[in-house]
Amino acid sequence: MAVMVLMGACASRGRLSSKKADAHVSPSARLDAIHRAQVWEATDIASMNLRVGPKGHGAFAPDETVRCKYADKVMTGNSPKFTCVIPPDDEMKVKFGRENGEVYAEVAATRLFWALGFPADRMYPVRVLCTDCPAREETTRDEASGAILFDPASIERKLKGHAIETAPDSGWAWPELDKVEEAAGGASRAQRDALKLLAVFVQHTDNKPAQQRLLCADEESEGERGEHGEHGDRGRCAHPVMMVNDLGQTFGRSNLFNRDHVGSVNLEKWSGSHIWLDASHCIGDLAPSQSGTLDNPTIHEAGRKFLSDLLMRLSDAQLRDLFDVARFDERAEGNKRQGTVEEWVSAFKKKRGEIASTTCPS
Repeated sequence: MAVMVLMGACASRGRLSSKKADAHVSPSARLDAIHRAQVWEATDIASMNLRVGPKGHGAFAPDETVRCKYADKVMTGNSPKFTCVIPPDDEMKVKFGRENGEVYAEVAATRLFWALGFPADRMYPVRVLCTDCPAREETTRDEASGAILFDPASIERKLKGHAIETAPDSGWAWPELDKVEEAAGGASRAQRDALKLLAVFVQHTDNKPAQQRLLCADEESEGERGEHGEHGDRGRCAHPVMMVNDLGQTFGRSNLFNRDHVGSVNLEKWSGSHIWLDASHCIGDLAPSQSGTLDNPTIHEAGRKFLSDLLMRLSDAQLRDLFDVARFDERAEGNKRQGTVEEWVSAFKKKRGEIASTTCPS
């Protein structure tokens, strides 16, 4: 049932895809959801089209030109982004900038998570033609319409559901994965360890709680909420999910201050990092960041094997599609490029091999 709920969630409409809870839950209701949370669902990995990505309403084709109107809203985070609306009310978050690593990294990381079965928001690599957008140094103006062109850009579509949180953007910290109880219907330890190891694999440096979301994937009616709109005792979530919702700082090297040029689409740093800090004890090599809650996690054999089996099902063609559609070969810092698609594929396979060739303590 959880698989069907989450797969249906992936096809949601953009403007309705992530409902904000209009009241926060109690700490006990949140803890109950964590006890029963899932982190993974089975997918047919060999059939996943990493170039096209998740389909459904609100999806965009690779490099599609999306026309929208600027909405003057305050955006959180440090990377260049803005809100844009496809009339009448389809509101989207747009990330942009040729030297903004998140434009590239988040497309690849979310599609990798999605293909393997770990829930993630949908990210689409596009060109955005924005009416009323302020011009920026790297943008161009379309002569016919007067709109501002952002190229490259990426558009985010949230996984359907509402956040289970006690405060705005409170998310969840990585140690809380250990509170999930398989006996209560939650994810197995193997699945949770596999998620930790996948975070090591992509070098998810900015792993503070706000970057992870505790999501209720129920298909609910308003009548299922509490009398004040809360999802507490009356509105117990049947299908809680613990997911990573911001994967922009990946495919580089985890670092203390989450510096973009180090932590986001840096082939030298990513290929030079290892999977294991201590292979004999299966301690993952994920350097701590100032804001993070996951570093150097210990992985058990069941979790290592679980992720290894998933990764090995990805074909070379799928890996080439992954890095090509995410435009990794266009990622630049000044005049420095960050490697060819084939170089990224080679680095991926080498790191995958590190996982496959190790045996961990049980």
